[in-house]
Amino acid sequence: MKQSRILMPTLKEAPSDAEAISHQMMVRAGYIYQVSAGVWAYLPLADRVIKKINQIIREEMDKIEAVEMMTPVLLPAELWQQSQRYESYGPNLFKLKDRKARDMILGPTHEETFTEIIRDSIHSYKKLPLVLYQIQDKLRDEDRPRYGILRGKEFIMKDAYSFTADQAGLDKVYDQMAVAYRNIFDRVGLDYKVIYADSGAMGGNGSQEFSAPAAVGEDTIAYTDGDYAANIEIAKSQFTGVQQTAATETMEKVATPGAHTVDEAAESLGLPASQVLKSMFYMATIDGEESPVMVLMRGNDEVNEVKVASHLKADELHLATEEEAEQLLGAHPGSLGPVGVGENVTILADNYVKVLVNMALGANDDGYHYRNANLDRDFRVDAFGDFRNVQEGELAPDGMPLKFTRGIEIGHIFKLGTRYSETLGAKVLDQNGRETDVIMGSYGIGISRLLSAIAEQNADDQGLVWPDSVAPFDVHVIPVNPKKTDQMELAEKLTQELESAGYEVLVDDRQERAGVKFADADLIGLPIRVTVGKKAAEGIVEIKLRRTGETLEVNAEELVTNIGILLKQAADTSED
Repeated sequence: MKQSRILMPTLKEAPSDAEAISHQMMVRAGYIYQVSAGVWAYLPLADRVIKKINQIIREEMDKIEAVEMMTPVLLPAELWQQSQRYESYGPNLFKLKDRKARDMILGPTHEETFTEIIRDSIHSYKKLPLVLYQIQDKLRDEDRPRYGILRGKEFIMKDAYSFTADQAGLDKVYDQMAVAYRNIFDRVGLDYKVIYADSGAMGGNGSQEFSAPAAVGEDTIAYTDGDYAANIEIAKSQFTGVQQTAATETMEKVATPGAHTVDEAAESLGLPASQVLKSMFYMATIDGEESPVMVLMRGNDEVNEVKVASHLKADELHLATEEEAEQLLGAHPGSLGPVGVGENVTILADNYVKVLVNMALGANDDGYHYRNANLDRDFRVDAFGDFRNVQEGELAPDGMPLKFTRGIEIGHIFKLGTRYSETLGAKVLDQNGRETDVIMGSYGIGISRLLSAIAEQNADDQGLVWPDSVAPFDVHVIPVNPKKTDQMELAEKLTQELESAGYEVLVDDRQERAGVKFADADLIGLPIRVTVGKKAAEGIVEIKLRRTGETLEVNAEELVTNIGILLKQAADTSED
């Protein structure tokens, strides 16, 4: 492929709003172009990378007998209304009307669509199991698109769905998919972690997330040097609370003017923050009804809203407004507490609250707190549980200290069970001729996010550095001076030999200075650069490895052999 024939608008400077190195370098190297906020065009080089990622995915899906198909992006709203996600999915859902005023959506995911197809097509357990997948654009109305293609309004995703007649069938497919995902991420050259995660808006239970560590990652991963890794949303640590043994004292109400935070209350009362209860007031939507919930924990801990919502089986959980707090509790946030709270408010408390005595907490009276409040005597708790964010250094379930890192979610697998089939009526006749709900699994890979994650992990200050398995081309041949006949003839001869050997070659045939060509080559980031320069007449060329910067001169007749050896060495090093 001649470089002069490819749309590849390289830039000397990154856009001013590009924070992530993947964003900066993919724009500078001419891989992506922003059409509008959160909406990107994938230029020829990026398209080639995506096609290679897709091919790897297809090969691994073939191994587990998953079959590719395609569903529409434009969907009738009725399906999502039946599944009850039309409202609960929130403002990220693109909603529109067609010319006949029929409510439509742009699909952000396709559980409902695939379930409908199975419902109307499969009626006997004998036709199961089935594993279907597609590679398709998805659309979500992101409030704050950022980091280039890492978080956009339109993105490319591979989503797969399994349909089985029993739990054992689901478990088998789920395990096969977990192996396939590891194979995919290994083959594309990513450093990644497999972590326990929350199912979120997808529903169901049984969930693993695949996350690529990166500074711009939007998720926090809690992990150990052992086998434990989890999204911060559900990460656990060993309970190390020790029951306090001080004698209980009389509760008293104390003025704490201007104390609106735990630290301010602790300073005003002369107590450590760990002895001051944090009382967070929420509104939870459960089975379509909104209910008030108070969550109690030590002042130096943070509420984990995902754990709270999971415990409540809430469709939505949000902090109560100041107006709601005043109406229901008679005070504003900063002065709230459980003393005297009626049965209409559910009170949850973190397990560490159990061991405290003589606590300080808000008095539901602005500017006042209680001292020496005690569980059961002065306030009730409806349920205890693990409702806090773990902290770095705490012992994980595997007994090793927790570490934190940022990560980019690149894949997620779920055991959905009958969450969608039951709602949408997807049933089959079982071995006994009785109707039973189809059991489902959902398995996603964010392909455009994967592209961004690979770039993020492999770029340097000169440009992109693609793993050879997904690089848009294998070899970049650069004749230094296209006006020199000997250089161009040798470049053309070597290109033909490389292509005959199965390599994909990009030839920089442009009438540009050598410095421009080399800078662009580093930006583009192909694994191997072959420079045809002054020694062309002698049959000598230079090979440069993009990842290490190592260079060596070789006889042109031995180029193909040398490149084969170098690429194999690079692949072996990557596997190690």
